[in-house]
Amino acid sequence: MSHPASVLSIRDHLRGFIEHARVQRIIIALILINAVLLGMETWPAAMAVAGGLIVVVDAAILGVFVVEILIRLYVHRMAFWRDPWSVFDFAVVAVALVPASGQFAVLRALRVLRVLRLLTMVPAMRRVVGALLTAIPGMGSIALVLLIIYYVFAVIATNLFAAAYPEWFGSLGRSLYTLFQIMTLESWSMGIARPVMDEFPYAWALFIPFILVATFTMLNLFIAIIVNAMQTHAESEQRETDAVVDQDRTHIEAGLHAEIRAMREEMQALKRLLQRPGPARARTTQRICQAVSHDA
Repeated sequence: MSHPASVLSIRDHLRGFIEHARVQRIIIALILINAVLLGMETWPAAMAVAGGLIVVVDAAILGVFVVEILIRLYVHRMAFWRDPWSVFDFAVVAVALVPASGQFAVLRALRVLRVLRLLTMVPAMRRVVGALLTAIPGMGSIALVLLIIYYVFAVIATNLFAAAYPEWFGSLGRSLYTLFQIMTLESWSMGIARPVMDEFPYAWALFIPFILVATFTMLNLFIAIIVNAMQTHAESEQRETDAVVDQDRTHIEAGLHAEIRAMREEMQALKRLLQRPGPARARTTQRICQAVSHDA
C-alpha cells in the first residue's frame, strides 16, 4: 500500500527539482554554452587547438539535456505530450541524438536547433513566440493581398517591358523576382528604375505606386498585426492572472468569514453561559479554565 505513495513522493520531489528557478537558470546557461561550442566547431583554428575538449563538453551538455527530458517525461507523463513547448524540446534533443553520418549527415547542421530551447526556457521569449503564432492568420490575409498586388504589377510590367528588358521582365517569374527586389529597395532606382526610364520615361508611374503599396503600406500592416497580437496575448495572460487572483481571494475571504462567524457564535455562547446563576456560572467558568489550560 505504501508503494504508490512513495512513487508519488518521488515524482513530487523531482517536479520541485526540475522546476526550481536555480535549475532552470543552469539549463539556460548550458544552452548558451552549447550554442558557443557549436559555433566553435565551425572554426578550424579552435578545433585544432581544443577540438577534443569541445566535443566532450558538447556531449556532456547533451547528456544533461537528455536527463532533463527524461525527468520531465516521468514527472508530467502524458501531460508532457499535450504541451507544445515540451514536444518542441523533445524533438530538438532527439535530433541531436541521431547519428550524423551517411544519409543523416545533414542532421549534424540541425544540432544548432538546441539554441532554440531558449524560447521555451525564457518566459519573455515564449510570450513573443506565442504572439507571433497568434498573428499568423492576420499575416496570412495580408500576404494574400500582397500576392495579388504582386501578380497584377508583374503582369503589367511583363507586358510593358518584356521586349526591351527580357533579363528583368522577360517572363512572369522574372517580373515577380524583379518586383521583389524593388520591394526590398535593393538597387531599385539606379539598378532597375532609371535604366527602364531611359527607354520608358513614364515607368516611374508603375514603380513608385508599387513601392508605396508593397513596401511601406504592407510592411506597416504586418507590424501593426504583430503589435496587436502581442498586446492581445499580454491582455489574455493578464486576464488569466486576474482570474486566478480573484479565485484565491474569494477562497480566502470565504475562509475568513467562516472563522469570524465561528468566533461570534463562540462569543455568544460564552456570553450566555456567563449570564447563568452563581453556582452554574462558577462551574462554567471552571470548565472554561480547564479547556483553556488543556489547549495551552
